[in-house]
Amino acid sequence: MLRLKRLAVLSLFLFCVVTGFLFWALRMGGQQAAGILLAPPQAVAQLGQLSTNSTHALNVTKGIVDAEWLARTAARTGIPARALQAYAGAAAAANHGEAGCGIGWNTLAGIGFAESGHGTYGDGSLSASGQASRQIVGPSLNGTGFAAIADTDGGALDGDALWDHAVGPMQFIPSTWQIAGRDGNGDGTADPANIDDAAVSAAFYLCAGGRDLVTDTGWADAVYSYNQSDAYVNQVRDAATAYAARAGAAS
Repeated sequence: MLRLKRLAVLSLFLFCVVTGFLFWALRMGGQQAAGILLAPPQAVAQLGQLSTNSTHALNVTKGIVDAEWLARTAARTGIPARALQAYAGAAAAANHGEAGCGIGWNTLAGIGFAESGHGTYGDGSLSASGQASRQIVGPSLNGTGFAAIADTDGGALDGDALWDHAVGPMQFIPSTWQIAGRDGNGDGTADPANIDDAAVSAAFYLCAGGRDLVTDTGWADAVYSYNQSDAYVNQVRDAATAYAARAGAAS
């Protein structure tokens, strides 16, 4: 009789465990199917005075990001200081120009990490002026493993007059750059190989259409518009969340 009671208790326990697991799995599956993804924290940099030269030219390299904050946060996160400077300045510029956007520098850092390792892809680096030391060109978008996008720039940016390739540290497709490219350092040229130009362009691109990146849906929609891959969105979110944590709550 005692053995039967123990068996009944064990059966009830296992039933509760299995039921709880199934409920959790169904709930998580339903959230994923609905496209629900928690946005990373909005990390904010310590800044100086934000200046603009025009509606299209912003200088994110001079006096925008606090030097002590930059050195401390670069050390904590492992992000090259020159790239972090661009991300922080670009986020500030976009939040200044697109009221209510709420983009954090860590989101741009997550994209920069996923796209080119912050400009270090292929053992490259960023110069003091933010220029990539070597050309960063993605795979041919010829329909084999990627979308098919015929050449749109005569090979001017990617060196291929047949198919487009994503270019620069933030990996812009030439046709997108023609629309979204901005001059981020105020030198009069929008260059996707320059981290300031690329970061500012990415920030405004993500904020376009009145998106609110503080919300889960707004953030996910923005990053998905940058690269239409669920795996990519998750990768950027994980990196952005980790950078915010390493930088500290006050950053």
